Amino acid sequence: MTEQAVGLLRREILTTRMRPGATLSEAVVAQQIGLGKAPIRAALARLAEEGLVQAVPRRGWTVSLVTIRDIHEVFGMRLLLEPEAARLAAGRVDAELLRRLDSICACGYQPNDEESTHAFLDANKAFHVALAELSGNGRLARQIDRLLDESTRMLALGLRRRDRTGEMAHEHHALIEALALGHAAEAAAFMKEQVAASQAMVLAALTAPDALTAV
Repeated sequence: MTEQAVGLLRREILTTRMRPGATLSEAVVAQQIGLGKAPIRAALARLAEEGLVQAVPRRGWTVSLVTIRDIHEVFGMRLLLEPEAARLAAGRVDAELLRRLDSICACGYQPNDEESTHAFLDANKAFHVALAELSGNGRLARQIDRLLDESTRMLALGLRRRDRTGEMAHEHHALIEALALGHAAEAAAFMKEQVAASQAMVLAALTAPDALTAV
């Protein structure tokens, strides 16, 4: 039950249904997701270790704010790892698989529609994870998978302020063509540009005066 609670709560936090800075009551959360307080308490303790929530004396728990340092660290790691995954995947990819995944991303999202934003982010993550797995390096793919989870919350907050659907569709198309042709250096460069563009969007959005971030 604790693992179930961890999975459910992590999903709620990463998709920002539980917003940064929100106060969480063990009793209320237990009632909302239909589990007992004991697994909820254990799950929150686990998520605290991941930095997603914080214990607040006499107030329960709060969802951690997204910090500027978090953004730089997570996207910095993505910039190190994902271009290398693209370089390794060049010439060995299932281009049709990537095109199918990209077609879901190309459907876009409505910035004011929470469900469509989350569906878009799920599709975008699936695209990047599939590409990482095609690199042939399982450890590299797992690290990228974890980083994509962390960046999902940042992107969910940032995408509400700006629609990058068209830009990302163009970036994915160019990347898929380079991968299919086996152009490793180009694929790595396209991936680096895409991740850097997402980082810039997130930083611009989350440094706005009303953004839920902390320095």
